[in-house]
Amino acid sequence: MKHYYLKILIAFLLISPIAFAQEADNAAILKIIFSKYYKNEKVIAKGRLQLLSFYCQKAPNNEEVLEVISKSELLKKNAAEVKKQIDITVNENWSAAYDILFYNQNQYLKSKVNACMSFEDYKVASDRLNQNNQRLMIVSKPIYFAKNNYALVKVAFYRNIEHNSGSYLLLQKVNDQWTIIQYLNEWAT
Repeated sequence: MKHYYLKILIAFLLISPIAFAQEADNAAILKIIFSKYYKNEKVIAKGRLQLLSFYCQKAPNNEEVLEVISKSELLKKNAAEVKKQIDITVNENWSAAYDILFYNQNQYLKSKVNACMSFEDYKVASDRLNQNNQRLMIVSKPIYFAKNNYALVKVAFYRNIEHNSGSYLLLQKVNDQWTIIQYLNEWAT
């Protein structure tokens, strides 16, 4: 019985650093996305309307990724690894990455992002004000590939009216810093 618990402990110790590194990368990617899309947003202060809200859940990656692969040579070279991560049943949220990003740092950015929202909360807030100037930013679960030096993330913006938009961001990690290197499949309705 001791060997069983020892094996579980060893497995946990081996997996924990990998899981934490993944969340740290998720937080770094989230910071890049927030910095880009919240750049022109105003700080949320008492009584100020928040125009851009962040959706709490990670959007699952679907077959649309196959179309994105066909438009990038880098993705074509890593297609098998990317395709393995297409999973429409993903039910994860951004809370761990959000906590890492804003724990004791990035407070100015946090004052713009505020707290994340569920879709229901967003609908209530936007319906209450009856204005069409609010957007909900939905970020997909990152797809890491090429030994975790690249990531593919979909960022979409939902509005109650038809003017929705989005694109896939192709990011590269160089010297532990993530940067956006290409926008793929940009769309707007």
